[in-house]
Amino acid sequence: QLQLVESGGGLVQAGGSLRLSCVASRRPYSSHSMGWFRQAPGKEREFVAARRWNGGGEKYADAVMGRFSISRDSDTSTLYLEMSSLKPEDTAIYYCAARVGSPTTWASDYGYWGQGTQVTVSS
Repeated sequence: QLQLVESGGGLVQAGGSLRLSCVASRRPYSSHSMGWFRQAPGKEREFVAARRWNGGGEKYADAVMGRFSISRDSDTSTLYLEMSSLKPEDTAIYYCAARVGSPTTWASDYGYWGQGTQVTVSS
């Protein structure tokens, strides 16, 4: 089993930055891909970014391209999401997810999920 715990959310003004972290209970295997999804009130969960744990295959949603960056620290088994130029429409609960296989943009492909961290961007 792979347990995921997110942190780093908070309240930030529009134009600001935040870094989200997702710590895995053990080092993901090279066969794993990990990603970030978000869910705003009254909306479905949507894809944000994903990558292979060992590198490559990076994908970003059009809405965050050029503003968000996904990365990882293998020594601490931590996945990051660097968010800059934040907008009020980025307000959501952000979830970390993992799957065995290539990174995809479909939430249903991911079998491991964290509990989420709230990001609120004020205008």
